[in-house]
Amino acid sequence: MRTIGSKWLGGLGLLVMAWLAAPVIAAESGLADATVIIIRHGEKPAHGAGLSPQGQARAAAYAREFAPLSLDGQTWQPQHLLASRDSRHSRRETLTLAPLSQTLGLAEDDRFPEGAESALAAELRAHPGGRRILICWHHGAMPQLLTALGADPASVLPAGRWPAAVFDWMIVLRYDAAGHLLPGRSGRRVVAVLPGDRLAPDQ
Repeated sequence: MRTIGSKWLGGLGLLVMAWLAAPVIAAESGLADATVIIIRHGEKPAHGAGLSPQGQARAAAYAREFAPLSLDGQTWQPQHLLASRDSRHSRRETLTLAPLSQTLGLAEDDRFPEGAESALAAELRAHPGGRRILICWHHGAMPQLLTALGADPASVLPAGRWPAAVFDWMIVLRYDAAGHLLPGRSGRRVVAVLPGDRLAPDQ
């Protein structure tokens, strides 16, 4: 009886361990085969929470550039648009994606404010809303967003930070079939949509 009881308890322990591990597996697989592109909002005015005329032009250009984007010889069009929630300091992220949202007929997901990068990443892992995800975020919180999505900020940004004067970069994050980041296929690129934008990420 002692041997049978021990085997029963051992089997129960394995079942409990498998149950505890299941949410982690599900969370990781939510980004299976996904490509996440992160951009910064358009240029800001001297005062106010909106976009400058240059920023408005960039937002309009993104509506053309991402509908669809040519990425590594493949057509890429977002299935999920994410922008940080409006605040009294900035509406620039939602305004930057607004023309693209209208062009695609795809609503912006603005549930997450700046500072909630971990919650955003957890939601994408649980409910990605598609394999092609475009995020518009504030440059100062890019390191936190990248970390939450499994990337090393220092590997894609100079000194791990997005420079304040740069608006023409995008970060491409690719994930494998298990939802794990592929560092060799991820990185920083230029999205040159306006006169004066760089042809290479040289900063």
